[in-house]
Amino acid sequence: MGLEERLRRDLKDAMRARDSHRKSALRMVLTGIQLAEVEAGQDLEDEDIVVLIRKEVKRREEALEMMREAGRDDLVEDEVKEVEILQAYLPKQMSEDEIRDLAQNVIDEVGAESPSDLGRVMGAIMPRVRGKAEGRTVNRIVRELLAS
Repeated sequence: MGLEERLRRDLKDAMRARDSHRKSALRMVLTGIQLAEVEAGQDLEDEDIVVLIRKEVKRREEALEMMREAGRDDLVEDEVKEVEILQAYLPKQMSEDEIRDLAQNVIDEVGAESPSDLGRVMGAIMPRVRGKAEGRTVNRIVRELLAS
């Protein structure tokens, strides 16, 4: 079963259970998937859906910060629940040690020797960590390895 199919099934279950938080979070993601599919002109792969979910989680985390700053604690709790719901659909994130090991392997593969080779290394590593690690974390680790 694909991720989109799982999301749709879980939405139906949330509707039956009258779980408003889960229903809201899943509807938002499914709407985003539909828009992306129309824009792309084809069905999305699970990896693309994971990227979409990650963007939605990031957007909600940023909204949480603003709500906390504004003192809207009444909205924070609901948003936190929805973030937790969406995170359950994301693959386990790679640890920094795993990223470091992979980055070192990629550096060896492409023959990178200095920070000026950052673009080549990032171009080779990002497809391998897509959906499993944040780009800024990978970039920081690659920079550290290339500098040493």
